[in-house]
Amino acid sequence: MILKGGALKFGDNISTDLIAPGRLFHLRSNLPEMAKHTLEDADPDFPKKVKEGDFVVGGFNFGCGSSREHAPRIIKLSGIKAVLSRSFARIFYRNCFNIGLYAIQADTSSIRDGDSLEVNLERGKILIADRKIEIPFMPIPEFMRKLVDLGGLKEFVKQGGFNR
Repeated sequence: MILKGGALKFGDNISTDLIAPGRLFHLRSNLPEMAKHTLEDADPDFPKKVKEGDFVVGGFNFGCGSSREHAPRIIKLSGIKAVLSRSFARIFYRNCFNIGLYAIQADTSSIRDGDSLEVNLERGKILIADRKIEIPFMPIPEFMRKLVDLGGLKEFVKQGGFNR
């Protein structure tokens, strides 16, 4: 499976507070509304720039801070298909897959804001299409791809999990 989209680049230590600001806590029961403010504390223009199928690209320690499950949810609701980062906070990484969002650990240092990317989940390759640069990453196992494709852990379990 190959995902294609534009890169929206961020730096290191993008916390869940920058993704889903605490000042919007009152919207946690209205995630589509909260998603209109995704990452605006890290980049005020993000909600205007993001397009369906784009990628959030981070540096080290993406998703650090509190364990807000709604942080990856609103990233997904904003149209992002995957978060690419050099490293992730462990709970954020797990929450991404649990809610049906790819989190891919790779050397993102050569990716620029606005780059056109192609991500091959099976082969473990990110192609920066404009510059023909290929970046390897550990391929996503088939069962994890199924988990994401079904929409996350809840739907996976509903449909019988590993017993299907």
